[in-house]
Amino acid sequence: MENLFRLVDNEEDLISHRCIWVNGPIIVGAGPSGLATAACLKQQGVPFMILERSNCIASLWQKRTYDRLKLHLPKQFCQLPNFPFPQDFPEYPTKKQFINYLESYAKRFEINPRFNECVLSAKYEWTSGLWSVKTVSNGNEVEYICRWLVVATGENAECVVPDIEGLNEFNGEVIHACDYKSGESFRGKKVLVVGCGNSGMELSLDLCNHNASPSIVLRSSVHVLPREVFGKSTFGLAVMMMKWFPIWLVDKILLMLAWLVFGNIEKYGLKRPLEGPLELKNSKGKTPVLDIGTLEKIRSGEIKVVPGIKRFSIGYVELVNGEKNEVDAVVLATGYRSNVPSWLKEGEFFSKNGFPKAPFPNGWKGNVGLYAVGFTKRGLSGSSYDAIKIAQDIAQVWKQETKQKKQRTNVCPKRCISQF
Repeated sequence: MENLFRLVDNEEDLISHRCIWVNGPIIVGAGPSGLATAACLKQQGVPFMILERSNCIASLWQKRTYDRLKLHLPKQFCQLPNFPFPQDFPEYPTKKQFINYLESYAKRFEINPRFNECVLSAKYEWTSGLWSVKTVSNGNEVEYICRWLVVATGENAECVVPDIEGLNEFNGEVIHACDYKSGESFRGKKVLVVGCGNSGMELSLDLCNHNASPSIVLRSSVHVLPREVFGKSTFGLAVMMMKWFPIWLVDKILLMLAWLVFGNIEKYGLKRPLEGPLELKNSKGKTPVLDIGTLEKIRSGEIKVVPGIKRFSIGYVELVNGEKNEVDAVVLATGYRSNVPSWLKEGEFFSKNGFPKAPFPNGWKGNVGLYAVGFTKRGLSGSSYDAIKIAQDIAQVWKQETKQKKQRTNVCPKRCISQF
């Protein structure tokens, strides 16, 4: 057995073999979920390595979000484990404040990801009982070998761009919401926003505030809830009520509060789903829209709500009701998806849509040392829950195995260099 392993301890071997042994779990993704898992592992005394395809932590927040973005939920529901937000932060921190918080988090727990490492594949080797994670960095391929793999690439790894007839023929500007920064560049233009979720609603408001003329496409029904009721967070009220009442009753209370605040929104073209907001989120993962002022602009007519799209043509869009509207630009607020199926070669744990098959709260642990964090469809609070459970689970095995290996010589798989 000993001839199967040797320690590579010089630079020439590292360059020629490009195989690295990781003495602990590999975490794929340095967003909030990956950072939370790393911090929890750190506190358990377990070494780890984070692989991040971008050149910074939280690349989605830093590179693919609009300027006016704020957390949609109060900060107490968004803080990561063992590190609260600064007391002087507002209840709904800004994009810049949240990024600063994450950078402070990484510094506090001495988390140093390997940046510009794009994972090509991750495969469990049944003969060795180890994971093989292949990456490309600056054109060079590297293979990492580890005992545990934590998938932290999240729900929003890749943009979703719908296939709409004639979109390629449209001669105006077309961008995805991930490339939208501010409505300043759309001043005076007629902009069609495709998608009526939180991003679509907020981008429409931003466009309106920059004197653009936005229309928002409502392809399906949507729950619009006030962000606050009587000065209290609607989400916070829902969390509190769910401790005492069943979901169906909490849903009825939320809908009643929304009616008291907004009145009948269907007359503005906004249709409500048959399921309540919490029931819908649990069954289909559709998040209710928390209104921050968009509905007022819809009421005043400054933002128009239009039905689904039939086709695009040069200079205009034709809607499913036959109406044709002139359009100067299109913003696709059509969401994101997981990219896990494109690189993870272990199909027992994840479904075809890139989410764990087991629903919350059991979706964090798979088999053969595979874990998932940040796929709960419950935001940052769900990520924190996953991170704590994963760190505890790995630490239990790690500490047992470490005790057993105390009297052994540290060895690594053939052609690999130890990192810890």
